[in-house]
Amino acid sequence: MERFPRRGSGRPRPTRRTVLRYGGGAVPALAATGLLSGCGAEPAVNVGNVLRVSQAGDPKTMDPQKQGDMTSMNVLVNLFDPLTVRGRDNKLRPGLALGWKAISPKVWRFRLRPGVRFHNGEVCDAAAVKFSLDRLRDPATASPIVELRYVDGVTVVDSRTVDVHTSVHDPILPDKVSLFGGVVVPPRYLDKVGDDGFAARPVGTGPFTFAHWQRDHELRLRAFAGHWSGPPGVGELVFTPAPNPSSALAALQSGEVDLVSGLTPDAALQLDGYPGVHLDHHTGIRTSYLSLDTLTDGPLRDRRVRQALNHAVDVPLLIKAVLGGKAQEVPAMIPRGAFGFDGSVTPYERSVSRAKKLLAEAGHPDGFHTTLTASNADANVAEALSGLLARAGVHARVNLLDPGTYAQRLTSDNHSALGPMYLAASTVWTLDGESMLQSNVRRDRRQSRWHDKRADDLVDAEELSVDPAVRRRAFGKLQELIKTEAPFVPLYQIDNIYARNSRPNWTPGAAGVLDMAGAEVTR
Repeated sequence: MERFPRRGSGRPRPTRRTVLRYGGGAVPALAATGLLSGCGAEPAVNVGNVLRVSQAGDPKTMDPQKQGDMTSMNVLVNLFDPLTVRGRDNKLRPGLALGWKAISPKVWRFRLRPGVRFHNGEVCDAAAVKFSLDRLRDPATASPIVELRYVDGVTVVDSRTVDVHTSVHDPILPDKVSLFGGVVVPPRYLDKVGDDGFAARPVGTGPFTFAHWQRDHELRLRAFAGHWSGPPGVGELVFTPAPNPSSALAALQSGEVDLVSGLTPDAALQLDGYPGVHLDHHTGIRTSYLSLDTLTDGPLRDRRVRQALNHAVDVPLLIKAVLGGKAQEVPAMIPRGAFGFDGSVTPYERSVSRAKKLLAEAGHPDGFHTTLTASNADANVAEALSGLLARAGVHARVNLLDPGTYAQRLTSDNHSALGPMYLAASTVWTLDGESMLQSNVRRDRRQSRWHDKRADDLVDAEELSVDPAVRRRAFGKLQELIKTEAPFVPLYQIDNIYARNSRPNWTPGAAGVLDMAGAEVTR
């Protein structure tokens, strides 16, 4: 990956803030407690230096513990700091925690950064971390964040040390607190204003402070000069919704926005070639797949039918024809770049004749009719998938839902709410295979539509083992089993695509999160 170039220059030098927040000087060990301590005199902020960013929609809420979607987190990651952060090299780095280690199989100890304060002056210490993790886990919070399922308690050791207790060993807990599960909220402020007041005017420790939000128009943040790694490179950060490519193009050309994020390849094509519009794409980790209902009576209960669907869906053709080549095929759910990816597991042979033969063996010589459900944001891909399946005799009517309805059904207790087949995607932001599989494989999980004792045992092995080699072997066997039993049709990991003018200077990470602490703009 390369940084967005400044106008009229070569590769820019990294800023001090970028080095501190993402660079190699941060050491994830308890011995690193002397690094980046405290806040002395507040540095000057680049007031008036504004970066304007658009994404497809507004956040669902400004309470970081009551959301679980990237659109919301793209804003909130600029207001709140997590315990750990993922560097631009995709390695785990210190955030609010300077160091961490497992002091026993069921206890992770985090040593916190000294001198950190919330935007309102409240101290961010071990008590605040305990409060935050307890609030996240409280059923009354109704948080959709599932990563901390094994946490069953938090102990304050001293003002800068917390022990996180788990019911079983969780080998990637530090990764899980690098974003959604790891943000820290202010206890005293929340007690004073309540949940609704907090969501209306959020207070965090992040590089930006909340200014104002007018839904469907503008969300404005201001630089926080007292941030532990120094002030951000821009004085103000403004988010605006751009629900379609035409509105994004108009905003870019009029100078209303500098950077458009979250573009699909077909949307990017609509912006290509216009004066003043630059398109950049970077290897991403967000992974798409078809989930198949193997539990409800119907053709998909037969493994041969599911294998036939995998043979019928020509993923390389889909990537070339619909995604403009801006994606990589994923053989068995876990994407390249994530821990646990097994390169020895190859994709299915793309063969319509093989698909038809398997369907005939399963008692469907003339194919069958079914439904493919998707968010209307993925309409083009869903229609293309329907066309590829039809070549083998599987006539999948596409059922498009608005994103809100789709998300509600996806996370409901009804595993059949999205029908026999649905198109889904996971960001895999921890860069660990567990994040890809955690919700939809083991039989007791929220989106599981496949019950297999072998799969359950392998999930337990990769989620609970202390030994990385054991986890890697379990991931490998699980991918082989997924290929054989075919409860999914794995598709692709899509590039992160951005349209911009010449002002922004910013490096995205693999997850594509819009953390703009290290961003700069030219005048």
